[in-house]
Amino acid sequence: MKRTNSEKLFETAKQYFPGGVSSPVRAFKSVLGAPLFMHHGKGSRIWDEDDNSFIDFCCSWGPLILGHANDNVLDAVQQALKKGTSFGTPTRYENTLGALIISNHRFIEKMRFVSSGTEAVMSAIRLARGYTGRSKIIKFEGCYHGHSDALLVKAGSGLVTLGETSSAGVPEAFANETIVVELDDETALQEALHRYSGEIACIIIEPVPANNGLLLQRKAYLEFLREICTQNNILLIFDEVISGFRLGFEGAAGMYEIKPDIITFGKIIGGGLPVGAYGGSAEIMKMISPDGPVYQAGTLSGNPLSVSAGIAQLSACLQPGFYDALALKTKMLADIINVYTFKNGIPVNILYTGSIFWIAFSENCVVRKASDINTEALSKFKYFHAELLNRGIYIGPSGYEVCFVSAAHSIDDINAAAAIFCEVLSLVFNEKYQYNA
Repeated sequence: MKRTNSEKLFETAKQYFPGGVSSPVRAFKSVLGAPLFMHHGKGSRIWDEDDNSFIDFCCSWGPLILGHANDNVLDAVQQALKKGTSFGTPTRYENTLGALIISNHRFIEKMRFVSSGTEAVMSAIRLARGYTGRSKIIKFEGCYHGHSDALLVKAGSGLVTLGETSSAGVPEAFANETIVVELDDETALQEALHRYSGEIACIIIEPVPANNGLLLQRKAYLEFLREICTQNNILLIFDEVISGFRLGFEGAAGMYEIKPDIITFGKIIGGGLPVGAYGGSAEIMKMISPDGPVYQAGTLSGNPLSVSAGIAQLSACLQPGFYDALALKTKMLADIINVYTFKNGIPVNILYTGSIFWIAFSENCVVRKASDINTEALSKFKYFHAELLNRGIYIGPSGYEVCFVSAAHSIDDINAAAAIFCEVLSLVFNEKYQYNA
């Protein structure tokens, strides 16, 4: 595979941007070669600056549920663009998308648009603190909630521990307001609530953790979270920046039939343009300025281009059978690969839910928490990733990242990709394998 143009562009980019990128994972630090600079995409495929073509399972990290450059989304953006890019005022587009979401999501009564998933989560945390009058929050090891200070923390050394900063620039005092516990451990959570009784404003979780592998949780555990939050007058926040509108129109909350107090969204509701949102009951949301004392603002919140794209995309998602078709294609891909790896003794499993899947480098079919991940086996991922690229398959450049199936992926795409996945897994797990750059 030629990388000449991408390599030149990367060398130039390093003169302007830290690490040559605008987001760390794009730097290909965990995989081989220079990052690929994309030129264009259409449907299920993307093309880089060297004109290499790939079946894309990254889908811009999830939001492109209709595929690249969907005609209806492009048309909606173009029509809005003719009228202006931004006004700093309300527009009717916000009303339309707000009504579309709220009328089809039983757990949202009011919502607020923002410009990213990180901003949505940051605002939801502030809202929870303002509503409860408490300052500490609980998050889970293995769940990622964006790069705001309060959530850019990792677990310490104990069963229940105050968070330790996982980034320079995050004051220890900020991290100390965050308690980190392990997923799928009722005892650890109960101990945390006992130790910090009366101090906890909220518990935040990805109900489908999908930023550190795909850590599928037991429904009973999520129900336990709902129950214990209610008992302790603590708000439950579902971070559905990835799972929202991807597993179904009501996301994981609808799939598990669990009502959180606040839900955060991102990515998918902008059809590929920058967007985020958070919402909940009218009672909680009335705390937000200008109705209440919790301040949050943004010049580009509800931007007409992003919201127009969202209207087009989410309208398509509401078509009968839309999510069933996505889930069927994802299951087909996973089943083909899992049968192959089982028959050939390859220690890899494709874990999946809805249209999200993860290549787990483990014989374990159940991975519920970060400590379950076989980090040693992930050393093979960089070769796996490189060989996929050489055969025209693009996935995220990290073994911890999940993959996505879009409506644009055809059955032929699924079958072709499954065959390549199997071929490459057989290759890199062969004890005689040597990578040739």
